[in-house]
Amino acid sequence: MNTPPSRRSALRTGLRTGTALVAATAFPGLWSSAHAQAAWPTKPIRLLVPFAPGGSSEIVARSAAGEISKSLGQNVFVENKPGASGNIAMQECAASTDGHTMILGHIGTLAVNPYIFDKLPFDTNRDFRPISLLAKVPSLYVVNSDVPAKNLREFIALAKAKPGQLNYGSAGNGSAGHLAFEYLKMAANIFVLHVPYRGTGPQLTDLLAGRLDAASVGAPAILGHIKSGRLRCIATGTRERLPQLPDVPTVAESGYPGFEMTQWYGLNAPPSMPQAAIDRIAEACAKAMRNPLATERLRGDTAQPVGDTPAQYAAFITQEQARWKQVVARAKIKPD
Repeated sequence: MNTPPSRRSALRTGLRTGTALVAATAFPGLWSSAHAQAAWPTKPIRLLVPFAPGGSSEIVARSAAGEISKSLGQNVFVENKPGASGNIAMQECAASTDGHTMILGHIGTLAVNPYIFDKLPFDTNRDFRPISLLAKVPSLYVVNSDVPAKNLREFIALAKAKPGQLNYGSAGNGSAGHLAFEYLKMAANIFVLHVPYRGTGPQLTDLLAGRLDAASVGAPAILGHIKSGRLRCIATGTRERLPQLPDVPTVAESGYPGFEMTQWYGLNAPPSMPQAAIDRIAEACAKAMRNPLATERLRGDTAQPVGDTPAQYAAFITQEQARWKQVVARAKIKPD
């Protein structure tokens, strides 16, 4: 005898409900895990920044965190954890198992540290899942106002006339500023003494006070000091001149064709973060980097918003690692 359609529907519903109840009873851990994943995020998300406050990293991190919080409906709070060229925060993130921790990826921690440290307590590629490339930040070459060089050509001439007598600061060995200036030294064949600091903030304090001659710093952190006249920008590392500094030539224009140097920042997560969460954050990043308010703020600081996919970001990291592996080897860059 045929079962009426309404009864067949009721039987199917009962079977599905019964199966779910059996699964929940027999495998409570599986049930709670699936439910937690569906409800993610279930608590505030921690965004580790592996550098001291006051640099480009914090500006990019806070701009992204605010917009991502709106998209996910959960607070994203920024926590600065500097030290060991960013490796302290990287190690903490890699070991995190709460599913609500991520880290601000950077040229130094992802593309340089693997080649300047003989051994790391984590695998840079295996233990950090790419989420999204957030922004690219131009590297600016600056001197304090007491240095007589008015442009890059004059600075290089001064450095060649006084080899080893000029110095430059960076946020630490292997930092973007260290790489940028070593890259310039190699291109111009000059010797300028490197003074590493523990973060951009302390470095800028000495640069502004005249205790450092020069530096290469991400534009957001120093654009205000350039406009006020406390620092003089002698060149930009970009392919083209910046709209905010139209009178400042690029390094390439100053006699070094093909030269380009930009910092970059992205979001990465430990292996414990579920794929569904990775995808949601990536979507939130893309939305955040398209938001007119965030875009205006970043571009006002000369940062270029990106917000791409996990696959695109992964390919970009691979490309950058190949590039900076060669620079590290040629410049013989070592950790602190």
